[in-house]
Amino acid sequence: MSLVDQAKAVRSNAYAPYSGFAVGAALRTPSGAVFTGVNVENAAYPEGTCAEAGAIAAMVAAGETVIEEIAVIAGSAQPVPPCGGCRQKIAEFAAPEVEVTMATMEGGALVMRVADLLPGAFGADFLGETPGEGA
Repeated sequence: MSLVDQAKAVRSNAYAPYSGFAVGAALRTPSGAVFTGVNVENAAYPEGTCAEAGAIAAMVAAGETVIEEIAVIAGSAQPVPPCGGCRQKIAEFAAPEVEVTMATMEGGALVMRVADLLPGAFGADFLGETPGEGA
């Protein structure tokens, strides 16, 4: 099953009672493992979670930290890109050349590289540290 198909399947579990805008995400790691996520809204809007963030959290919880490919799907007429915060989260775990597939329920898709989605991404090299080297 493709990543888009897995994102589409998990999208039905989204919790979007306020916006009605369900989103699903699926990512694959170099090990071949696939992690999925859905958006989870909250009556206190800023407290919701994006689908991409959910998939990334599941990946990290499983002990993996590298995104090889990611797909996002939403019920929109055109492909919906990850929000700014999720672009930064993706860039934390994916190389600039990793492909991000943004799909529609009707079969449309747009594929972009992480570097094109978030040019000038903020990274650990700006901090003078490598990941895991906290102060």
